[in-house]
Amino acid sequence: MIDPLFWLGLSILLVATSLTAVLVAAIPALQELARAARSAEKLFDTLSRELPPTLDAIRMTGLEITDLTDDVSEGVKSAGQVVKQVDQSLDSAKKQAQNLQVGTRSVFVGVKAAWKNFTRQKPARRTVERLPINEKPPLTLREREALRQENRRTKAEVYRTEDSYNEPASWETNFEDEDLLSKPTASDDWYNQ
Repeated sequence: MIDPLFWLGLSILLVATSLTAVLVAAIPALQELARAARSAEKLFDTLSRELPPTLDAIRMTGLEITDLTDDVSEGVKSAGQVVKQVDQSLDSAKKQAQNLQVGTRSVFVGVKAAWKNFTRQKPARRTVERLPINEKPPLTLREREALRQENRRTKAEVYRTEDSYNEPASWETNFEDEDLLSKPTASDDWYNQ
């Protein structure tokens, strides 16, 4: 068998060769990594310089948008109030127009009635000879009684509804007679129907 020292030397030689190959392959990768690190450093520097003002600008923009939103909502509320006021004024104008129309119509009707009254032919007036109040002779007691009798009507005339109905009403009869109480009258027949 071969000497172990040979094998030891061969393995060291293979390890050295593989390490050299790895280092030769790793050098460009390490160089790219160093370049990427420098680029990242530049980016972080740029961000550290530019990001705070940008964030402040974004925050200010948000505040301005909030203020504008509040202003717009207040404008919408005031516009709604203006619309309500315009609507109320239109309603009041409409009511005033209706009142004016009624007033105009009333004036027109009044003028028309006055014109008709003014232009119609006046009837001939009757001349009535009247005595002044203090010159009228007072009525005697008999004259007053006669006037009362003329103006008074009988109960049968007042309550009679038809001329052909000759029987007195049931409330005008004397109820002392028992036959009248049991006998139905014409008004009772009408009431039972």
